Amino acid sequence: MKLVVVSAGLSSPSSTRLLADRLTAATLGHVDAHPEVIELRDLATEIAQHFVTGFPPARLATALDTVAAADGLITVTPVFAASYSGLFKSFFDLIDKDALTGKPVLIGATGGTARHSLVTEHALRPLFTHLRALVPPTAVYAASEDWGEEGLAQRIARAGAELARLMAPAARNAAPDLDSAHAVAPRSLTGAITSAHPAGGFEMVPFEQRLAALRAR
Repeated sequence: MKLVVVSAGLSSPSSTRLLADRLTAATLGHVDAHPEVIELRDLATEIAQHFVTGFPPARLATALDTVAAADGLITVTPVFAASYSGLFKSFFDLIDKDALTGKPVLIGATGGTARHSLVTEHALRPLFTHLRALVPPTAVYAASEDWGEEGLAQRIARAGAELARLMAPAARNAAPDLDSAHAVAPRSLTGAITSAHPAGGFEMVPFEQRLAALRAR
């Protein structure tokens, strides 16, 4: 499998690339994949040319094809004006509209203050949801004061494990376990209650039958 990492950091070294590297290591601890890093600052001129000419230069075309062929993505951007950077958005504006459909994409961001910690939810997650990607529940934001803190390491580990599960073909097709089934069992529109069946799936139990069983206890 191929794990592609897109870093929009502008300096070298950068905290954005550092977060991307740590998310990569956390993911590779759970899945056997070949990582490939795309540094957007190296493609800034080509991205601008593509918008003007309508044709991607060779290096940019290779990067776009690499993202489209990935089994999973890690994307990290610095925060500018309370959102993702213009370079980050410009690159994903050039991705084919169907290239990320169903593709696992882990989102991360870096900033100078914790006040921007929700950027992953109000900017990044909606972007990749629009592109129909599969975004893990855990997103990682790292402010300057977060580095070296245990909380950041825990979020990185959890996010990497979630991405790895989405990338693994067996995990995508696995049936939910019994505990998960109980947790999500919905109420039916007819007043019956669904419960997890030991053999798999759900069993419809009429409300009156369930109520009678409770009274008999």
